[in-house]
Amino acid sequence: MEFIADKDGRIDLPVAFVAALLAEQFPEWRHEPLRPLLPGGWTNRAFRLGETKVLRFPTARRYADLPERERRWLPWLAPQLDVEIPEVVALGTKGRGYLWPWLITEWIEGAPVTAQTAPDALRLARDLVRFLRRLHAVRPPVGLPPPLPGAVNFHRGGDLAVYDGETRAALRALKGRIDTDAGGALWQRALTARRDRPPVFVHGDLTPENMLARDGRLVAVIDWGNLALGDPACDLAMCWSHFDGDARTAFRAGLELDAATWARARGWSFWKAAKVLAGQDGNQRDARKAQALIETLLAEDAAL
Repeated sequence: MEFIADKDGRIDLPVAFVAALLAEQFPEWRHEPLRPLLPGGWTNRAFRLGETKVLRFPTARRYADLPERERRWLPWLAPQLDVEIPEVVALGTKGRGYLWPWLITEWIEGAPVTAQTAPDALRLARDLVRFLRRLHAVRPPVGLPPPLPGAVNFHRGGDLAVYDGETRAALRALKGRIDTDAGGALWQRALTARRDRPPVFVHGDLTPENMLARDGRLVAVIDWGNLALGDPACDLAMCWSHFDGDARTAFRAGLELDAATWARARGWSFWKAAKVLAGQDGNQRDARKAQALIETLLAEDAAL
């Protein structure tokens, strides 16, 4: 079967195709109702199977190794955390023209974190601090090589310098739209902020879409394909993208990280926001969010 790809090379999967592949590889579930989960994700297309399971399909070759990373590490990690994470049920294989492994996990009740599902930002900040401190306290397994940052997980937890070219290109494109001198200075400080603490486990894509809330509390974290043992700076963007005032203060104070880590964290957030703003093609909502985040980051950096 031929799949339709978007401008970024990510394919879409028709429900009928997913149903046929499921029936072929897992016939015991072929009669369960199947429906897409909308809006579609960036790295995966997700489908709810019945009331208890989720199917997740990588949308491009560059994401194809992430299901195996989750299959291998989530069962080991789950007992060491105090929030729910996906329970792996099975790993599907390529077939019927689809070329990559795909994952079946248990469904977790909850809604992505928003101002409506988690309206108390201070409480959410404290919940997130508790989760991150627990994650950072997890020790690597003895005798088993841990997942490390690299191309497979887009260097989450790794060296921010791999995105130097992208960031400087974005700065050139944004001349006249943001204070590029201040942006360049922030970026340079992030690159030179030394990491002298031991590596810790990082989620790698800790966005509101990958955090689930119930009754206003953080109860689950999903989408762990970028998991790695590395630099926690990549997981701190919520400090500026979601929190302000007392919530931001509580988030920073609760994590007890050094100034260099926060400098690198500003760099991670600036890279992503600058890339989005420079490359936005008419999506004004994303552009406004990226612009606001950049202004917040520059204001904090200037005040230090």
